[in-house]
Amino acid sequence: MTSEPHIPVLMQEALDALALKPGGRYLDGTFGAGGYSRALLEREPKATLLALDRDPSAIVGGAGLVAAMSGRLTLAEARFGALAEEAERFDMAPLDGVVLDIGVSSMQLDQAQRGFSFRFDGPLDMRMGASGQSAAELVNDADEGVLANIIYHYGEERRSRAVARAIIEARRKAPITTTKQLADLVAGIVRGEPGGPHPATRTFQGLRIAVNDELGELVRALHGAEAVLKPGGRLSVVTFHSLEDRIVKQFFAERSGRAPTGSRHAPAVAQPQATFSLVTKGPVAPSEAESRANPRARSAKLRAAERTDIPPRAPDPDLVGLAVVPAPQTRRRS
Repeated sequence: MTSEPHIPVLMQEALDALALKPGGRYLDGTFGAGGYSRALLEREPKATLLALDRDPSAIVGGAGLVAAMSGRLTLAEARFGALAEEAERFDMAPLDGVVLDIGVSSMQLDQAQRGFSFRFDGPLDMRMGASGQSAAELVNDADEGVLANIIYHYGEERRSRAVARAIIEARRKAPITTTKQLADLVAGIVRGEPGGPHPATRTFQGLRIAVNDELGELVRALHGAEAVLKPGGRLSVVTFHSLEDRIVKQFFAERSGRAPTGSRHAPAVAQPQATFSLVTKGPVAPSEAESRANPRARSAKLRAAERTDIPPRAPDPDLVGLAVVPAPQTRRRS
């Protein structure tokens, strides 16, 4: 099956926010089809770029762009959560800018064999990389409470417990191994709205985020960018759903000194010095024209900030907590 071309979202706005410099060193943590990387290097002909992607097919597909850029582009197979380590490994630190386009790409969604989408019947995989636990393994092995919490917290599915129970009952009879099996099962539990998204949308999102540890990768990438950006370097992040945007918003608020430090019940505490200053005062949304041309853009938000000269701080435990699904609560017997 041939996939549709991946159309980068908010690309011009994200690159504008980086304020590219001649001779600057940049990192694209989510290479995908190379849209951001190509545009960045074409906009600033003297820049050099390290691009990362955990998907081996993206690395293979990017070989032509690497050759065309004559040494200005290095492409490495790695998770974007490891961007600080990769920048050091390739002698690119400190960086002038980092850009992240978070989430699954349309190329992955459109390939039935990758198992990301209920639009096609394929193996229930969902792995962005070449290793790790698949969605089928998670669905067939995890306890009911774990599945319910994943679907609720990562998928924001209100009927998560009913879906988890149905999965447990179905897999007792036979393993759930295909996207169609799971989508049909969820559609029997969750009521779809006329003209609305498929009833399995939120369940698939929750499982995909869990399989790929997407929110954990984002938290690690934000802290990693803080560590390797030089003073005046910029971080530009495009997100596609509320869970991602909440993490980016909280990180920038806390690191720029805009997070609340007290309440009427507790005294304010001393605010640490800001490691970032905001470039975007709120989320930047796509234009109406971009949203019409590319439906994937409708939920996108861009946030950007500039590194100060204050040393990086330890990871924020509250932020780390946003990326972790709570453990199932065991019921006490009376």
